Amino acid sequence: MVTIYDIAKKANVSAMTVSKVINNTGRISEKTRTKVRLVMEELNYVPNQMARGLVLQQTNILFLLITDITNSFYTTLARGAEDAAKKHGYRLLFGNSDENLIKESEYVDTILGTRVDGVLFSPAGDRSLPNLENLRMHKVPFVLLDREVPGIECDVVLGDSKEGARQLVEHMIAYQHNLIALINGSLEVSSARLRQQGYLDAHKLNDLLVREDYMLELSYEAHSDLTTIENWLKALSPQPTAIVAGNNVLAVEAIRAILNCGLRVPEDISVACFDDLGAISEITPFLTVVAQQAYQFGYMGVQLLIERIQERENVKPWKKIILPVELKVRKSVKQVMVE
Repeated sequence: MVTIYDIAKKANVSAMTVSKVINNTGRISEKTRTKVRLVMEELNYVPNQMARGLVLQQTNILFLLITDITNSFYTTLARGAEDAAKKHGYRLLFGNSDENLIKESEYVDTILGTRVDGVLFSPAGDRSLPNLENLRMHKVPFVLLDREVPGIECDVVLGDSKEGARQLVEHMIAYQHNLIALINGSLEVSSARLRQQGYLDAHKLNDLLVREDYMLELSYEAHSDLTTIENWLKALSPQPTAIVAGNNVLAVEAIRAILNCGLRVPEDISVACFDDLGAISEITPFLTVVAQQAYQFGYMGVQLLIERIQERENVKPWKKIILPVELKVRKSVKQVMVE
């Protein structure tokens, strides 16, 4: 492997001069810089980023920690983050916590050992607070995506969860549904709490009775317990005519459970949810959704994070960006025939 000493010997300069050229520091003539760079190219020298990072206290590496890579919302978010990172000269590493606090903690340990410049963090829930405090204790800048955590102040990029849930319920009401159930994520997750609040607000604004048994709390992670959803559906009387799901993963699980119960979507039960299903929605546009700007979550998150990294010594007020949502009406919600 070529070292800076090999370059120094061939260019007839000191190793310190080579180091200054690599790190673009110090006063060196343009003639010497050009000579050193030509030798670097001739020897195919690749700088050791970790060593360079030790010198500059910067690695130009960011880490993206998400909760479910199988969810198209997060894959699109990751695309936006990667594009923004590349544009600004950063590389992006990523991890997937599976909504699991233990796995999340392990990734935080990895992050601290990797010496990344900053972290884009989608927390598993409110109990992620110690992990965020650990990052802050080690002076690692971070930006939260999609979810907030009580007890920590920081930059955050969110979707308008409350407004989106309200729009979904009111869309169903416009189709004459008044028995609308909610399958949601854990209320230890801020987005789930806001979506429940939007669901409740829409009921109150439209003078609909709120039934506690119509609200099922599960997890946002993939492969929830189908049997739980099926048993819940069978126990409801009267049966709801529509279901709002807290995200696209839960919507798919709800549809599977409805079909397993011998019912049809939307003929027997209409379904709508947060977040689109990616490319499949372009091929077969079926599911009515409130779409979030997933790409912008990642892109804007990186921009906020780089601002924090570059202005680490100049503390500015924390920024909270709430991105608007868009209702996409398709075929999964059916008009109820009023007799």
